[in-house]
Amino acid sequence: MFDKILIANRGEIACRVIRTCRRLGIATVAVYSQADADAQHVRLADEAWPIGGPRPAESYLRGDAILEVALKSGAQAIHPGYGFLSENADFADAVEAAGVVFIGPKAASMRKMGSKAGAKELMHAAGVPVVPGYTGEDQSPDVLHREADAIGYPLMIKAAHGGGGKGMRIVRDSGEFAANLESCQREARNAFGRDRVLLERYVERPRHIEIQVFGDGHGHTLHLNERECSAQRRYQKVLEESPSPFLSTKLREAMGSAAVLAARAIDYVNAGTVEFIVGQDGGFYFMEINTRLQVEHPVTEFVTGLDLVEWQLRVAAGEALPLAQDQIAQQGHAIEVRLYAEDPDAGFLPGSGRLERLRLPATDPHVRIDSGVIEGDTVTIFYDPMIAKLIVHDADRPRALARMRAALAQCDIAGPKSNIEFLERLVRHPAVVEGRIDTGYLDRHLDEFIQAGDAASDDTEQDLLLAAATAQLLVQERQSLERAGASTDPSSPWAIADGWRLGHGSRRSLAFLQGERRLELHAQGSNGSYRIEHADRIHAVEGARNEAGDALSLRIDGRGRRFTLAMDAIPTNSAGDAGERIVVHDGGRRLRLQAVPMYRPERSSAVGTGNRLLAPMPGRVVLVKAAPGDEVEAGQELMVIEAMKMELSLKAPRAGTVAEVRAAAGDFVEADTVLVALAS
Repeated sequence: MFDKILIANRGEIACRVIRTCRRLGIATVAVYSQADADAQHVRLADEAWPIGGPRPAESYLRGDAILEVALKSGAQAIHPGYGFLSENADFADAVEAAGVVFIGPKAASMRKMGSKAGAKELMHAAGVPVVPGYTGEDQSPDVLHREADAIGYPLMIKAAHGGGGKGMRIVRDSGEFAANLESCQREARNAFGRDRVLLERYVERPRHIEIQVFGDGHGHTLHLNERECSAQRRYQKVLEESPSPFLSTKLREAMGSAAVLAARAIDYVNAGTVEFIVGQDGGFYFMEINTRLQVEHPVTEFVTGLDLVEWQLRVAAGEALPLAQDQIAQQGHAIEVRLYAEDPDAGFLPGSGRLERLRLPATDPHVRIDSGVIEGDTVTIFYDPMIAKLIVHDADRPRALARMRAALAQCDIAGPKSNIEFLERLVRHPAVVEGRIDTGYLDRHLDEFIQAGDAASDDTEQDLLLAAATAQLLVQERQSLERAGASTDPSSPWAIADGWRLGHGSRRSLAFLQGERRLELHAQGSNGSYRIEHADRIHAVEGARNEAGDALSLRIDGRGRRFTLAMDAIPTNSAGDAGERIVVHDGGRRLRLQAVPMYRPERSSAVGTGNRLLAPMPGRVVLVKAAPGDEVEAGQELMVIEAMKMELSLKAPRAGTVAEVRAAAGDFVEADTVLVALAS
């Protein structure tokens, strides 16, 4: 076994590899960019070396700099994690040539899978089922269009090199092909440096099921059963689980055998994943082999009881696989979701910023957290905005879903917006609960998940709001008593926070913002007993008390309720309001509010915002489709920017004439930069 390894990655996967190495007594070397000098993987590793600027091309994609650190630090092997250089055959070759072990497959195996087109041809020859399509070298638009028409629609255009949902388009009509081909090639060129594509018949409403495979240098290859990843949004996995609720025992065995056959066809060594698309009729087809560890590997670890990183290390060190196929266990059910800094209400726009608050559930035998950040860290604009992976395990799928709901209820993030509420709705949705979600379901029904929060009963909404108001009243009373205790006359009746003043009838008023919506309530009472008026109704709140931790218990109109609370002071918002952030959760739904002053001067809205197209976040301009003098329609695409590994289409806010274009292709722009101005 190795004494020291270098981890050529960052974030949660680097931290995850470090944990296994520490358990095995292996020293770790981290590398970091300028943006990651204070990152958690840097702090957790035994030593850490700088390798360049903040952008991946200046640091984590610099194989030469990483290899130089490995040699200087005395690392015997390099673990690439996933992403960055993990599937770069040239890097794997360079590592081996330098006398360092690459903890992954051989470069020759990577090259066979590096092209989706070549991989498909190889698998077809090996007897692995593949989807009908075109993988030819001739990439002229006319030939591709002709081949697409011959294959038939619906059809998928896929970047031949790459992954992660980049460079993929579904085309349903011949007339849509040319525009989708251009967009797909541009995205592939920007993401992977190559714009070759392949064409495949699109399987309607498919399931995405992948098989974890492992091979060693002694001729042994096996699989560790499946993971289902059908819950996807724009080809990005949202929820992963094992075992699949879709597979029968017979289909599971057939897919496992096909995955082993695929791995053996390329002499595969170390961890890999064979991905299949599965039709509603149970027909399955090879998609690709990811020649690395997958983001969702923890669900396999939960159901098998194995540490896949330890297996990677042992195989790379020359050991045989620890178990045979018939010794692989499959116990219980595991589910993983990914917490991202993103705004589902704004098209899942990636976010960045300081994590002012990060609350995650405590880990135990049923709950696992894989994260590369802690409270106070910053989600930067340069890398994927994932905050943490939340993984749960229980005896069966219904219990695992219940575990996930409970775990998500304990999560709270302040700073950048997050997808927590979206995930809470997801794991309660009938399509997920009943195990019938397919890869396109979220994209077809996204409004159901975004708007589900507005569909809660009036009573549920009202109870959450009353709990928030009660929490605020208790805070005011506590603060008033603290101020009185520090004053020269602590017994003064003016220090009592029950709202009583001459002529005011013990009435206190509260105001909150729920997004842009302003809510006003009026209360009488103190010490946990109140009459609260809202929307022309009066409610009796009694016995309100803060319990251990962040819990609030009370009776609302005679009904006992219990809530969890998160309350933080927040800076002034864009409207000029400062106050307190309050999040109330009843175990099934959360309400986010900002406490604001009851009385404030009216502010006029900004003038001319409809005349400007702003950058929604920092990014690089990749395409400009407007020039001064152009007449444009509302919603017409004017510019495309690339940010946090995705392309964002920016559209005209209204019809009009372009007065100015203030950015060119290749420019890096900051958030809220005016990119295009329309004539007034």
